[in-house]
Amino acid sequence: MKAIVFDAFGGTEVLHETEVEVPQPGPGQVRVQVKAVGVNPVDGKIRSGIMEAIFPTTLPAIPGGEIAGVVDAVGEAVDQFKVGDEVLGWSDTGSYAQYALADATVLAPKPAALDWTQAAALPVASDGAERVLDLLDIKAGETLLIHGASGALGTIAVQLAVARGAHVIGTAGPTNQDYVRSLGATALTYGDNLVERVRAVAPNSVDAVFDAAGKGALEDSITLRGGTDRIVTTADFRARELGIVFAEGPQRRSATRLAELARMAADGDLTVTVGTTYPLADAAKAQQTSDAGHGRGKLVLTVA
Repeated sequence: MKAIVFDAFGGTEVLHETEVEVPQPGPGQVRVQVKAVGVNPVDGKIRSGIMEAIFPTTLPAIPGGEIAGVVDAVGEAVDQFKVGDEVLGWSDTGSYAQYALADATVLAPKPAALDWTQAAALPVASDGAERVLDLLDIKAGETLLIHGASGALGTIAVQLAVARGAHVIGTAGPTNQDYVRSLGATALTYGDNLVERVRAVAPNSVDAVFDAAGKGALEDSITLRGGTDRIVTTADFRARELGIVFAEGPQRRSATRLAELARMAADGDLTVTVGTTYPLADAAKAQQTSDAGHGRGKLVLTVA
């Protein structure tokens, strides 16, 4: 099968397409013929080597962990799925490939009305958003500031926080202000005088901060909170230096909750925004865009 592989840590130039053996499912696993792959910032961080302390990587490696596709083979002790089922979720073997293995317990059925690219954009963002909202203990009536509200993670986080009854202030670039408002948040641009601008729309203070951008907003967040309590970042590696919680990778991977959110997305009750799509062979270009920080929605690889 075709797969994207890196044999050494480094920039996107270490990524290359090659032929590898098709993996065989073990007990509890299914093999998925991949249709679409979510490209996440952590993919580039693992490729660069800066995540080795958190996610040790055996080289050569296939990047990625987020898939949508069709069950192609079923291992022993799997009764949730059969060959031909359409699924979305997380892979065990790297997702930048034509086939990937997955633990059947972390896959959800893909609704027919949800297209492949939207399905691939949902697992990591939804899991990460809910995990951080739980860490922050967001309650109805509270004010939550989300940095990076127009990205894949921010898009889902805004909607789930609003559904909890929170008032959300979301920062994003100038071209994404209307988009952030459409998700239910008060939109602000990031950058100069952010503290004063946030205070103007939230005079009674900000109860919590979710940083999904990693673009230097932690100091302003500390000022707004009057300390480091109830600030969580998924993107800024300076967190520990500043005494802020860094949420590391997906931890729950609930297939039940993913199935619920997939149905909501298929019914139009949850917006899942796909930004640029790339063919599998252009994975390096996709990671270049991801590394630079893209403006809206999820980057997705499509697999023939």
